[in-house]
Amino acid sequence: MKAKDKSTNKNATGQLHLTSSFTSAIDYARILHIERRKGTDIPYMAHLLGVASLVMGEVGHAGFPITEDMVIAALLHDAAEDQGGELRLQDIECNFGSNVARMVEGLSDSLTADPSHKEPWPERKKAYIRRLHKESADVRLISAADKLYNARTILEDYREIGPQVWDRFKRGREDQIWYFNEILKVYKLHGTGRLVEELQRVVAELRHLSADERIDIPSVEISGTVMPTERRSNERDNPCHQHSPAVRRADTPGEEAEGVPITADAPPG
Repeated sequence: MKAKDKSTNKNATGQLHLTSSFTSAIDYARILHIERRKGTDIPYMAHLLGVASLVMGEVGHAGFPITEDMVIAALLHDAAEDQGGELRLQDIECNFGSNVARMVEGLSDSLTADPSHKEPWPERKKAYIRRLHKESADVRLISAADKLYNARTILEDYREIGPQVWDRFKRGREDQIWYFNEILKVYKLHGTGRLVEELQRVVAELRHLSADERIDIPSVEISGTVMPTERRSNERDNPCHQHSPAVRRADTPGEEAEGVPITADAPPG
């Protein structure tokens, strides 16, 4: 399915202007992401709005224009990965245009419809790192904003609760620090900037603050890159079609399922 490109902000002047597409994207994300951040009562929207805010803050600093499409992609960067895969991506293209869908795809480490059927964590992260090398500058900037928001959150929570913060994730300290370090290498290979420099500072502080809990464990090589051995800490009104079901399940027993319907036609076969 190829939708007409609905991009509205070409940002020829370097200034960022937000239109009704931005507010539509907020509402789309709000209805889709009803979950909370891992191990907290914080709505997931806090993360999405935070990443979008970091992207908007790069206007005049990135070396290229920050567009409304980039901000919308930041808001929707987890939508396909966590809420419907390829079919969700088609719906994003239908509603927000091919440019937004391109960026969301580039920001996703999986497009499997059922999150429980995703590839194992190491394979997904290593494939994402390899692919990020080939992504465009706009995708890398949004990716850096996402990782910076995550690293800051972990650091802030570590100061408050210490090593218990790792219990919120499928992977513990060693793997999380490894991932941040490897993805920083990709960003720096293509040049640095405010987001990348801040991410490097935050990761260095997190690594230093948590150094006393470090466990020396053997490493394994997967697809050419060495990583720590597996160690778990606990291990809208829609102008398109109207017939497809929602993909969100209720988070708790007795809670009604809610979600943005996937409105694009399913691929043949």
